Amino acid sequence: MSIKTIATDQAPGAIGPYVQGKIVGDFLFASGQIPLNPATGEIVGATITEQTQQVMKNVGAILAEAGTDFNHVVKTTCFLSDMANFVPFNTEYAKAFGAAFPARSAVEVARLPKDVLVEVEVIAYLGN
Repeated sequence: MSIKTIATDQAPGAIGPYVQGKIVGDFLFASGQIPLNPATGEIVGATITEQTQQVMKNVGAILAEAGTDFNHVVKTTCFLSDMANFVPFNTEYAKAFGAAFPARSAVEVARLPKDVLVEVEVIAYLGN
């Protein structure tokens, strides 16, 4: 089985010892995305709505680089710095997925990189 590394300048580069994603067999395992502008490395937005929009753009760029889209995501893990942001997060999250909702875990965590409000990681199926 081959393993392919995903790298695109349309999503933020790794800020540590990891990669944006790995394709293993028929699956893409994407690293968690935070609301960084890929061109500047700066955090986008102060609200959960703005930050979630950027996170989903970043996730979409990684999916596109892997030759897929949100319709093929089978599992997400969503990290929120405050569960009080769950409803506005869900609104933006749902826009990205349309009607093709994947399985999901959503948890509140004590802290996220760069003190952002949200991080999302995905697993997508690339087969037929």
